[in-house]
Amino acid sequence: MPFHEINSKLVEARVVPGQRLFSQRGAMIAYRGEVSFTPNRASGQGGVMSMIGRRVAGEAAPLMTVEGNGTVMFGHGGHHIQVVELDGDTLCVEADRLLAFDGSLEQGTMFMGSQGGVMGMVRGQVTGQGLFTTTLKGRGSVAVMAHGGVLELPITPGRPVHVDPQAYVAHHGDVRNKLSTALGWRDMVGRGSGEAFQLELSGDGAVFVQASEEKL
Repeated sequence: MPFHEINSKLVEARVVPGQRLFSQRGAMIAYRGEVSFTPNRASGQGGVMSMIGRRVAGEAAPLMTVEGNGTVMFGHGGHHIQVVELDGDTLCVEADRLLAFDGSLEQGTMFMGSQGGVMGMVRGQVTGQGLFTTTLKGRGSVAVMAHGGVLELPITPGRPVHVDPQAYVAHHGDVRNKLSTALGWRDMVGRGSGEAFQLELSGDGAVFVQASEEKL
């Protein structure tokens, strides 16, 4: 169920009988056809542990289940939107950055400490993400939001990418990430408040960064 980008801040999705998608509640801008919107606090995928994880993380973002036959336009808060196509891999993204996604994707949570140990948890505090992040796995489309536009940076084996933690939006593929300290790094070349951290992503995939350090 691919999303069509109308412009940088609006996407349109085709809804067909027998399939569904999820969106942030209130993200519907307009629709055509016979389409229903049902409030759904958890996506129904990922089971009880997914629901618990989202609640512990403070990520119980209100969702809508979208079903029927027609087309729906989505946008939220004037944020820029990036459509990510997954082909069997996993996207890691914060719940509040999810605008809409295919209902066929398997939703779960990942404990930040599982990548980078204590520094992984510190990363959650630095970026405001908390101790868990949302994962979406499978084949389908995901529309994520960001401030000031989104840039996709490829990550290849042996060539890690370093980003400002607060410019990070999401990543996908076989990627590991860790937070490292670099005294003076943000003061010299970053755009933040002087906290000496950088996020290192390595492996095979891509990371999405925004042209801003504002939080949604």
